[in-house]
Amino acid sequence: MCVRVLLVEDDLRVSAGLSAALRRRGHEVVQALTAAEAVEAEPVDLILLDMNLPDRDGLEVCRRIRQHNEGVAIIAVTARAEERDRVAGLRAGADDYVVKPFSMVELQARIEAVMRRTTRTARPATLVQVGTLRIDVDARRVWVADREVGLSRKEFDLLLALARQPGTVVPRDRLQLEVWQTTWATRHNLDVHVAALRAKLDDAGLVETVRGVGYRLRAD
Repeated sequence: MCVRVLLVEDDLRVSAGLSAALRRRGHEVVQALTAAEAVEAEPVDLILLDMNLPDRDGLEVCRRIRQHNEGVAIIAVTARAEERDRVAGLRAGADDYVVKPFSMVELQARIEAVMRRTTRTARPATLVQVGTLRIDVDARRVWVADREVGLSRKEFDLLLALARQPGTVVPRDRLQLEVWQTTWATRHNLDVHVAALRAKLDDAGLVETVRGVGYRLRAD
């Protein structure tokens, strides 16, 4: 997956190292050192936005970019690790939030996840079918074979997140972000919803547990 990335980072050493690492992974990188440069930058697919910029607060920059471009993917990159900072970043318009220091493996995974979500948002499927499971996205209705299954809002969102990638393991933190809009949802909360979903689908093996990673929808 080649992505055109705008890297907004005022530390020249960090910017150079991160740009090189991104290019080695096949991405095209445009650099900005200040908020002013970020706002005026050419169109890109994804913005990696440092939240501590010299000329303007990153939250304000995020809100301004989002106001003018609803479709661009934004990952906030910062040393601010408190929950309130994560929540503020997501509410300002960021699609994800990664805390320094981080590995390139983690960042690449987050880039791929965010780009999948933004691509689906731009071209949403109205009907998703996996084996005998059918999901009407617009009507928010689910059938297994000819039997309609009544799901709660979170159960539906959880099932849809898995059904978008049948046969693929979806990590726990990505499910928490897509369904609860935070990676801070408790492990117990996600597990309870998975258990309820299995019971309602009447097929315990349809949603498979991958220990230590996440969940996978069986692709028949």
